[in-house]
Amino acid sequence: MIVEPSFVHGLIAAQFPHWADLPVEAVGASGTANAIYRLGADMAVRLPRTEGSAADVATEHRWLPRLAQQLPFPVPLPLAQGAPDKAFPRPWSVCTWLEGANPCPGDAASSSDLLAADLAEFVLALRRIAPEDAPPAYRSEPLASRDAATREALAALGGVVDAEAVAEAWKDSLSAPPFTAAPVWVHGDLQPGNVLVADGRLAAVIDFGCTGLADPAVDLIAAWYLLTAGARRTFRTAVAADEAAWARGRGWALSIALLELAHYRESNPVMARIAAHVIGKIVGEAAKGV
Repeated sequence: MIVEPSFVHGLIAAQFPHWADLPVEAVGASGTANAIYRLGADMAVRLPRTEGSAADVATEHRWLPRLAQQLPFPVPLPLAQGAPDKAFPRPWSVCTWLEGANPCPGDAASSSDLLAADLAEFVLALRRIAPEDAPPAYRSEPLASRDAATREALAALGGVVDAEAVAEAWKDSLSAPPFTAAPVWVHGDLQPGNVLVADGRLAAVIDFGCTGLADPAVDLIAAWYLLTAGARRTFRTAVAADEAAWARGRGWALSIALLELAHYRESNPVMARIAAHVIGKIVGEAAKGV
């Protein structure tokens, strides 16, 4: 979905005329859920790209204010919810703008023990939030239930990845004991496009469309999506992940990356490159017996 800033300005003028004089600027983001625009100096407009992401608007407006009060790092605060109309047929949102940059796989921020510690602090704080009335997370299913879809994605990537090594790594993750405790709050999608960093530290966490209750191992994907090997060890120690949780987290990262690479290899080179990087990390660890 390509929408010009002038179109977004029209949506703002029609529904929130008190902001009509503010400039609108497109943000070059690779995300697949929302098109992002900066509104003035301190707000962001998020236009859902799909019906699924449109359903996340109400979830974020309900839960983000509550979560924000209990988290140690900034998250977007909803300011207004746009109504579907003839111009744009889905709900959309205006939220606070947060400063920072999305990290790139393998960059200096990814090797920072400080970033690893920050991510662990965020994940642990989220887990401690009371689960009453919370919805299931987007990725609340058992890891094993993703077996067929993961193997289908792997089959579609013949010649693109080392299929034998990937299959072995996936098998190893599936052999981990399943999660049987009460689910906890998770972000659900701690990938480069959903975090902001500054000076090697976590500046903010954004896009809570996948949030809800799930196996806490889901948020361990941050170890492979956001960190290098040394920082990954720091993160694991800080979150006190045991062997079973770490194996499930690695499995979640591998499954998500395989599905992303299979789906976005032609249409979204940034997402595909990140997914391939994650798969390479996991296969490399398996080869070293890490």
